[in-house]
Amino acid sequence: MITISGSDLRIADIAAVARGAPVRLADDADTTARIEASRAYIQDAVDAGRAIYGVTTLFGGMADQYIPPELAAQLQQNLVFHLSATAGDLLPVPDVRAALLLRANSLMRGVSGIRLEILQRFATFLNAGATPLVHELGSIGASGDLIPLAYMAGALTGVSADYKVDLRGQVMDSPAALSQLGLKPIPLAAKEGLALANGTSVCTGVAANCLDRTRYLLAIALGVHAIYIQALTGTAHSFDPFIHEHKPHPGQVRTAREMARLLAGSKLTFDAVHGDIESRRGRLVQDRYSLRCLPQFLGPIIDGVNQIAGSIEIEANSANDNPLIDVAGDFIHHGGNFLAQYTAVGMDQLRYHLGMVAKHLDVQIALLVEPAFNNGLPPCLVGNPEHRTNLGLKALQTAGNSIMPLISWYGNSLADRFPTHAEQFNQNVNSQGMGSALLARRSLDLLEHYLANALIFAVQAADLRSQRVAGTCDARGTLSPATAALYEAVRAVLEVPPSDSRPLIFDDRDQFLGGYVARVIGDLRARAHVAAAVGTVTANLFH
Repeated sequence: MITISGSDLRIADIAAVARGAPVRLADDADTTARIEASRAYIQDAVDAGRAIYGVTTLFGGMADQYIPPELAAQLQQNLVFHLSATAGDLLPVPDVRAALLLRANSLMRGVSGIRLEILQRFATFLNAGATPLVHELGSIGASGDLIPLAYMAGALTGVSADYKVDLRGQVMDSPAALSQLGLKPIPLAAKEGLALANGTSVCTGVAANCLDRTRYLLAIALGVHAIYIQALTGTAHSFDPFIHEHKPHPGQVRTAREMARLLAGSKLTFDAVHGDIESRRGRLVQDRYSLRCLPQFLGPIIDGVNQIAGSIEIEANSANDNPLIDVAGDFIHHGGNFLAQYTAVGMDQLRYHLGMVAKHLDVQIALLVEPAFNNGLPPCLVGNPEHRTNLGLKALQTAGNSIMPLISWYGNSLADRFPTHAEQFNQNVNSQGMGSALLARRSLDLLEHYLANALIFAVQAADLRSQRVAGTCDARGTLSPATAALYEAVRAVLEVPPSDSRPLIFDDRDQFLGGYVARVIGDLRARAHVAAAVGTVTANLFH
């Protein structure tokens, strides 16, 4: 049960609600009093004929036009309907659920002038599995996510059958959904349409879900790297604490410590401290950079993800509409908390980091398939070289080569490409936060696919190395215990038990490789076998 109080939401809380966790509104007296006081303050100000942006004026570049008090409520109804101006692809249910949570959390801070009765609808919708249909496009992240939030607002209030709701998998119009939930349509009062539609909750909800996925996928990537190092008979000495205490970036130290843990107990790695260096005569006495510099390469990515998560959590727990009501100070503040710049820049940075992760994995796979670099493994990791027509994982590498450049390309920034003329030059700086978050989600889809390929490479390479070192293709006894769990998880997903005599891929025609990739992708999305195998990695890398 996640409590919506206006503060204290973490990435894990947002992701839990996105996946279906129940919620409750904080019901302490102070929170309720703030909400009710801000509502009363707005109504009194309207009744007194005060000029308040978006309440007794029109919006944006039309804010010089005054609206009389008797039209204040009608203005809010008109705002929501006016903003419902896009079509096309819909946001996934988890992203809309995250947005519902964050909009409610922002409004629960009690500075937005909205009735508690409306806020209670957010909890009702989330707990009943009622999800407004919200389109992906339309937000420039300037006055927040105006258009996506308007679709949410219209569905919550039931002002028109044009708004649709997915109620536990059945799509219906908003008034029908409200009826099934025991609710009635609720006309908006002064300021309430603006409170519902003005803010960063949609793009920040998408961003929070992206960060949750990123943590999980980076944990898988680190596990894959650990198997690759063993398959290449690399050394764990590169992760010795002595090295990293003399360059103590937090991400570098965490990565090195976790890699050392993942490799502990392996029978495949070279022990540079106690081993005989002469045994490496004729090959490099230290690993290539992509292995040896792994903490220095991935460390900035771990630090970056943690920094971005901190920004997104602050945004998720902020009041990000305008104007904000200071009841104690007897003032209405006109400002710009609705600008989603932190979300936009964070998602730009996240996509860049994801491209670096994919590039690093791509380098390791290139080493694995090439006999000049893989220390005795067959070309393209062919499982049965006696069958002269076998090609091994050649095509799987090619498929990965088609994905990696796309992830890198999505690393280009979007936040600096805003239109300066937006909305009568009023929104002449805008964040593009929603677009940046949507691109991050696409990047993660691609990385997920790439990691499915990479996991198949990991199991095949481990089998072949174990066969050479221990005479068995069952790598569970030669891999480190921590990575053996990941190895077993992939084989469980593919329903191919380990074998003494056959690696995962033996003859090309034994399996449909694309089907294997699809199975692993399905498991990654379901967070099933592979997720269980890397849960400790996630906890150790990210705070």
